[in-house]
Amino acid sequence: MSAEAMKSIGEQEKGSERSVEGRWVELRGERFYAIKNVDCMAPFFVSVVSNDDHWLFASSTGGLTAGRVSPETAIFPYIPVDRIHESATHTGSLTRIRARIGSSSYDWHPFSNLQNGRYSKTRNLYKNLLGNKLSFEEVNEDLGLTFRYTWQSSDRYGFVRDCEIENHLERPVAIELFDGLQNILPAGTPRFTQTNSSNLVDAYKWTELDKATGLALYTLYSGITDRAEPCESLKANVAYCVGFESPRILISVDQLNRFDRGDELTEMHLTRGVRGAFIVHTAFDLDPGDTRQWQIVANSEVSQSDVVSLRHRLGDRSRLAEEIRQSIEQGSSALTSIMAAGDAFQSTAEENVTAHHYANVLFNILRGGVFFDQYRISAQDLRQTLRRFNRSVYQQNRPLLESLPERITAPELMDQIRESGHLQLQRLFLEYLPITFGRRHGDPSRPWNQFSIRLRDGRGDPLLSYEGNWRDVFQNWEALAFSFPEFIESMIAKFVNASTIDGYNPYRITKEGIDWEVEDPDDPWSYIGYWGDHQIIYLLKLLEL
Repeated sequence: MSAEAMKSIGEQEKGSERSVEGRWVELRGERFYAIKNVDCMAPFFVSVVSNDDHWLFASSTGGLTAGRVSPETAIFPYIPVDRIHESATHTGSLTRIRARIGSSSYDWHPFSNLQNGRYSKTRNLYKNLLGNKLSFEEVNEDLGLTFRYTWQSSDRYGFVRDCEIENHLERPVAIELFDGLQNILPAGTPRFTQTNSSNLVDAYKWTELDKATGLALYTLYSGITDRAEPCESLKANVAYCVGFESPRILISVDQLNRFDRGDELTEMHLTRGVRGAFIVHTAFDLDPGDTRQWQIVANSEVSQSDVVSLRHRLGDRSRLAEEIRQSIEQGSSALTSIMAAGDAFQSTAEENVTAHHYANVLFNILRGGVFFDQYRISAQDLRQTLRRFNRSVYQQNRPLLESLPERITAPELMDQIRESGHLQLQRLFLEYLPITFGRRHGDPSRPWNQFSIRLRDGRGDPLLSYEGNWRDVFQNWEALAFSFPEFIESMIAKFVNASTIDGYNPYRITKEGIDWEVEDPDDPWSYIGYWGDHQIIYLLKLLEL
């Protein structure tokens, strides 16, 4: 390692200021926006989206919360934003690298502020245009190494943390690696206990490692309750690694403390009463210019039969890696289709303007949903919805409803309903909106943002469902109406029928109906309805359209 090729270990440039830079880059054939020296900025919040029921909120510090469907099925604790900014040291990604270069050995902890000033390094953050991939990168100029991990999602396999380390030197480097996830929740941890009784939850934690496959299971010894009743916990959160042949798996961060003390590591197969982790320990050589890649996958609420199936798949890791890759690509393709339905893609001379339009449409659709199949309606979903809202009207019009083809356009169906002369059926159909993908934006710091992303029913079939705060839904439907103008009349019908004479409107709008706030004199955040100043302007905008 020549002095010209790299500075002495630990030597820092004197008097130099690192500047924050933002630009578009090409990464693995995909457009990403890169922020160089992101650690020189104040921490900020990032939402990583998917085409399915994943939710992931990350801090630029590396802290995060994530899960599927709702906070009740989290993999990492669902906590307020300020605590997420501070959680990088104990929740989510954890990496330690011991690099042997020639006769010298160096310990490097990427993204750890405890090593600030020890190496000359650059931290960068990348997010792709679609919004479903987020990459954290640390370039260690002293060691000539780059470590990067990328959060992605798979419908079938959950959250995929894609990792790589690259050698920029002209000589080989021997790597001893600890990499993985920490503070993994067991399945079935209620949201209240995540935030208010986390130490109590620790007492129920039961983490098992299947030695044959390296599959880790995070469960509760029993359901968390103080009632005198049986309460089994029958599902597991899981984690496993793809990319290494036979790595040692650590399921507790306590093992890292043993390593720091120079003690021998012990691979434990069961821990009780402590926070779960999944840390891969392995060693390999990196030739000059070489890159080593691996993946750590985590999923929530996995059933016993799915665990058995996953154990079989782990028997052929190369095939499993290909299935995961294909699933990620299919998810990106599905997200592209969803966004195209809302006219998210445009081409301008300025890439930033194009990306800004896409981002606006993305978060508009996330909060307000998008129509499932253009103007085509599922007769089965319509029948189920009408039966839920008004059984009497459904029974009176059952012959007409059951004679419908499985797919019919909204204008054609409205013509048939008008010909029937049944005004209540016409009123109910006017309120019917075949929207999917809508969910509340879920900012963990806002107490009213409870959310549940329901895209499939109990049989796995597509489920048309949406939910959102009264203001958010109608605000976002106003923009959605430009892409689906035939549904404007239905949006107005939903708006008017969800409004009160005195102008005080519901808390939430859902496909199942309306949700009124529950006032609590002791909770200053319980008064979250909307008064008529919102009502007038929102209705005016819909009527103008």
